[in-house]
Amino acid sequence: MFVRFWKAKMVTLSLVLILLSVQWSLAQEDPLLPFSEYLDPNQKVHLNWGFDKVKGTILFELTVSTSGWVGFGFSPNGGMIGADMVIGGVGPQGSYFTDRHAVAFSKPLVDEQQNYKRLSLTESNGKTVMKFQRSISSCDKNDLPITDLPMKLIYAYGLTDEIKYHSNRRGTKELNLLKYMPQVKSPNSKHFDMTMINLNVPAKQTYYHCKIMKAPTFDRKKHIYRIEPLITNIDVVHHLVLYRCPPSVTKPFEKECYFGVDAKCIEAVAVWGMGGGAFEFPEVAGLPIGGKVEDFFYKLEVHYNNPQKTAGRVDNSGLRFFYTSELRQHDAGVLITGLSVLPGYAIPPKAKSFLTYGLCDTAEIPKVLKKPTDLQVFSAMLHTHLAGRKVKVGHFRGGQQIDFLAVDENYDFNYQQVTNLGKTKTVKLGDKLLVECTYNTENRNKLTWGGVSTTDEMCLAFLFYYPVMKLSICTSLPNPTTLISKMGAKDPAAWLNMMSSKTWNDMSINQYQQTLKRIDQLIMVMDSNNKVSNNTGLIPDLKAIPSAPCVSGRATRSLALPSGP
Repeated sequence: MFVRFWKAKMVTLSLVLILLSVQWSLAQEDPLLPFSEYLDPNQKVHLNWGFDKVKGTILFELTVSTSGWVGFGFSPNGGMIGADMVIGGVGPQGSYFTDRHAVAFSKPLVDEQQNYKRLSLTESNGKTVMKFQRSISSCDKNDLPITDLPMKLIYAYGLTDEIKYHSNRRGTKELNLLKYMPQVKSPNSKHFDMTMINLNVPAKQTYYHCKIMKAPTFDRKKHIYRIEPLITNIDVVHHLVLYRCPPSVTKPFEKECYFGVDAKCIEAVAVWGMGGGAFEFPEVAGLPIGGKVEDFFYKLEVHYNNPQKTAGRVDNSGLRFFYTSELRQHDAGVLITGLSVLPGYAIPPKAKSFLTYGLCDTAEIPKVLKKPTDLQVFSAMLHTHLAGRKVKVGHFRGGQQIDFLAVDENYDFNYQQVTNLGKTKTVKLGDKLLVECTYNTENRNKLTWGGVSTTDEMCLAFLFYYPVMKLSICTSLPNPTTLISKMGAKDPAAWLNMMSSKTWNDMSINQYQQTLKRIDQLIMVMDSNNKVSNNTGLIPDLKAIPSAPCVSGRATRSLALPSGP
C-alpha cells in the first residue's frame, strides 16, 4: 500500500516538475535577443532580435514553421520592389544563406557585397531557425538602414528548398526595432494610479512636491509590467519619481520635498521625464507589489518647473501601474547612478563642452547588502537639466573599459524617455560604472551649480535591472576638501569667492575640468534602509568603443535548383 502511494506521489511530483520546467523554459530570455514578435497572424513566423547601438550591430533569429526556404527583410513601402532581404534554408546538400535585393516582382537578386552574417541555420521538427547579424547602418546601395522610426518588415517562405513564388505565404508587419515597446496582453491585467490630488502648484520657478502614500493592498504578490504617465500640466511638470520608503516610514505625508520624513524614501521604483511616454518591462521581469511588499509606503516626487511663476495651476499628475497575477521570472528594480545631487561642484559659464563625472563602484555593494548579486541591466533613463548635451554610461571591469551601458550623443531636455538597451547587459560585482555628462553654458554668465532647480544641473542614469536588490543609489562627488586645496583656496568661503570672481575662458575652464577629474572622488552606495558605505576612487578614462565595420558574410547560393517567380 505504501509503495503504491509513494509511486503515485512520485508520478504527481514528476508531472508538476515537467509543467514547471515548461513554464520556466517559456520565460527564459536570451540576453542578446530580448525582443520578440510574431510577424504573421497564424504565428508561424516568429522574430527575436537585439541590438547594440554603440557597436552599431543588430542580431536576428527568425523561426518559421517550414522545412523549405525562408526569407526576411526590410521594405520602403511594405512591398517587394526596393526591398533588402536575406534568404536561407537547409537543403538536401546543406544550408544556404544569401543577402539579396528585389528590383521587380521576381526572384530577388544576390547582392555583390554580402552584408548579412549567418551565425547559425538549422532545421528540425518542421521548423527552420535562421540566426544572423547585420550593421544597423546601410553598407551598400542595396541595403536599407535600420532607423529609430517604425520600419516595414517583410517575410516569405516556401514549402520546399526550391526558391520560387511564395503564393500567400508572405506578409508585412511594421515595427520599431530600435525603440521597441512590447504590448503585453495579460488576461488578468488590472491597474491602479498613484497621483497628486488637486495640488495647487506654487507660483515658483522650481518646486518639488512629495506625497507619501500606500499602494493598493494585495494578499499575494503581483508584478507591475507597464507604467504610463498621467500628466495634467505638461508645460510645468518636469519629471517625477516614485520611491519605495523604508519600514521606518509608517504614516502618510504630503508637503514640499526635503523638509520632512520624505528624505528617508530613496529607493526609486519608477521614473518619468519630460517628453517621455509609457514604459513596459521585458517578459522575464516585473516590479513586485503585494504580499510582503504591500507593507511599504511610497513617495511620489514631482518636480514642477514654472519659469513664468504662473499662479492658480491645479495638478493631478502621477503614474498608472498595470499589474498581473501571472508572476514573471525576476523582480526588477531601479538603481540611481551618476553624480551626487549636491552643490559641491559647479559648471563654469561660457563653456562649449564641459564634462562632469559620476562613479559607481559596485565593489561597495556587498558592504551594505548581505546577499548581493550581479545586475542584469535592460533599460535606462539618462537625466540632466537645461545645459546637458550628451550623456554616456561607461562600463569598466578589471581596470579596463569593456562597453557602454547607454549613450545619448544628442541629449534633449524636452525628451527624456526610459529606453531599452537593445540587449540585457551584465554588471558583475566589482565592476565600475562611469556616468559622463557634457554641458554647454555658452549663453550663461554665472556659475551653474549642482542641485535640484531646473537652472541647476544633474548628471544621473536611472538603471533598470534584475534581480532586484534592496539598493537605492551608487554615486560619487569630487572630494570638496581636495578640490579646495588643489585650487589654492584656504577654506570653502575663499573657494566660493574664487569661483565667482574667476575669469572663465577656454584655458581656465579646461584647467578646472581637469582638476575635477583628477582628484579623488567620494563614492557612496546606499541600501533601501539608508545604510551607507563610503569610499574613495579615481575617474578612469572613458574611451569610445569604435562602431563595428559593416558586417560581411560569404554568399552561399542555394543548392536547390533555381526557378522563376
